[in-house]
Amino acid sequence: MGILDTIRNPQDLNELSQSQLEQLAGEIRSFLIANVSQTGGHLGPNLGVVEMTLAVHRIFDSPRDSIVFDTGHQSYVHKLLTGRQDFSTLRQQGGMSGYPSRAESEHDIVESSHASSSLSWADGISRARQLTGEGDRYVVAVVGDGALTGGMAWEAINNIAADKRRRVVIVVNDNGRSYAPTVGGFADYLASLRPTIDSFRAAPAYEGTLDWWRRKLQKSGPLGQFTYKSLHAMKKGIKDWWAPQGMFEDLGMKYIGPVDGHNLQAMELALSTARHYAGPVIVHAMTEKGHGYAPARAHEADQFHAVGIIDPETGEPTGSAGAQSWTSVFADEIAAIADERDDIVGITGAMLIPVGLHKFAARHPDRVIDVGIAEQHALTSAAGMAFGGLHPVVAVYATFLNRAFDQLLMDVALHKAGVTIVLDRAGVTGPDGASHHGMWDMSMVQIVPGLHLAAPRDATRLREELREAVAISDAPSVVRYSKGTVGAEVEAIEQLSDGVDVLARRPSGSTENDVLIVSVGAMSELALDVANRLGAQGISSTVVDPRWVLPVRRSIIALASHHRLVICIEDGVRAGGVGSRIRQEMRGAGVDTALNEVGLPAEFLDHGTRSQVLERVGLTAQQITHDVVAQVLGTKVPFARPLPGQQHPTTGSLPIL
Repeated sequence: MGILDTIRNPQDLNELSQSQLEQLAGEIRSFLIANVSQTGGHLGPNLGVVEMTLAVHRIFDSPRDSIVFDTGHQSYVHKLLTGRQDFSTLRQQGGMSGYPSRAESEHDIVESSHASSSLSWADGISRARQLTGEGDRYVVAVVGDGALTGGMAWEAINNIAADKRRRVVIVVNDNGRSYAPTVGGFADYLASLRPTIDSFRAAPAYEGTLDWWRRKLQKSGPLGQFTYKSLHAMKKGIKDWWAPQGMFEDLGMKYIGPVDGHNLQAMELALSTARHYAGPVIVHAMTEKGHGYAPARAHEADQFHAVGIIDPETGEPTGSAGAQSWTSVFADEIAAIADERDDIVGITGAMLIPVGLHKFAARHPDRVIDVGIAEQHALTSAAGMAFGGLHPVVAVYATFLNRAFDQLLMDVALHKAGVTIVLDRAGVTGPDGASHHGMWDMSMVQIVPGLHLAAPRDATRLREELREAVAISDAPSVVRYSKGTVGAEVEAIEQLSDGVDVLARRPSGSTENDVLIVSVGAMSELALDVANRLGAQGISSTVVDPRWVLPVRRSIIALASHHRLVICIEDGVRAGGVGSRIRQEMRGAGVDTALNEVGLPAEFLDHGTRSQVLERVGLTAQQITHDVVAQVLGTKVPFARPLPGQQHPTTGSLPIL
């Protein structure tokens, strides 16, 4: 039995010697490599926070002290130390979440894992502690993987720093290369002095003495004020030369570091110093993503930020490369468009490779901008670029557009800016769970005046619709597509005058018009399956792909008027979704055909594979067909329009509410 097997809660760490803690750190890294390589997940970030997380749990008392991770994908070590050591079902349906989860443990607080929010949580929790008489409880925010590039984090720091009584410790996991480590004998000597100096500076008596001398000198006339300003400037200059702390301390927050984040003793000393200060403190830890695992450190792109199933010895993927991904199709096409048009610029939020702008950047490095985790800024900056004569293409994960809705509405749409927004990982994404499903986008953008929304069904349509999107110069355009591999090409049997594709008529050549199936984006394969099943039941159908779901095409309304029932299949939430919008347009045109929205419930959906999640919510060919047959037969609402001579079905007596 290893030491890790004996850890059931953070308090068990207090019984370990220094050598045992170092052995435990090694066991944790071996555990993560062995287990995450079998399931996939965020391997690199967690290998980099082993000692840091051990130190946090040694110095602070979770759950009495609240620990918030930002972003939450660096919480695997925290899970191990809080009694969750079965990683065999990590990110699988019914298994362990890849992020903190309140359902799993009282030690977990923030589940959303959208970056840059932890400091606002820390601000709110610490305020609540003060107001409820529990101001002696600490809040620790572990911030890393670029989270401090988000503006929301700095809004929170500004508020936290304003109250010197709040016991907030911000641990900055600096695993980038923006601050190079100093080397050499003199630097080593200064580094050896640093813990002593930090401890001295963080002592309450030190602050009290400084305040006393400041008041005394400032009251001593011009000479005293000059002396204070001179000494203060010299002190600040030395501190800023020593470490990049000036920004934090200018806000009024104590700064400790930089500390070697892989030196457990140094981390414990820094955190202990911060704890004894009993006020807001920044602890700056330098770490390596993928630390201790050579394949991760050698991976230039992202040090194994997120991996699929890999060989733990080599780090190489164990599966075949498989079919082309949606992201790679976009990457090739946007690079080609950029070659043709000098006005095209790309914008990403710290995700150059994941969203597919890397090929564009390699060819035209001056025309791709990474704004960091700052989606709000990205959208408003894009509006400014459009005003300046460019056509920006903002590529983000669909779930992260939520954060920039105000900017989309008031900066881009209100000003009729020609900005294209490309949403990767739209719809149900699978193992990352509720916070990462890109299921809100189509419902959210429905209310944006003038917006154009495209949902390609295959690679060819993605290329076509992307080019159509960047041709729109007087309104925002959105192109959204799924996660993973692109399915087979689905060719249309006819394209209508407004661009709507007719994918099938079942039975083939049928002139009957029972059901109109509107297929949105990647749901075309499912829609065609439903049509075939309906045909086997003697129910005729027409399957169409609008290609552009906003504005609603007139041909969709015309087709609806000639069918007995309309169903709209989409992988977004039903509430305010595409089906809902089509129904409104139908009513506005005087078309009373019943319409059934087939999509996702307005719920937070737990993690699982895409197919598992879709099955859970009833988005399967079997379930949809079953419902449509009942609607055509008049046994389930909404009822299909009756055939000539048939009586319209009723639901019977009114329900008792």
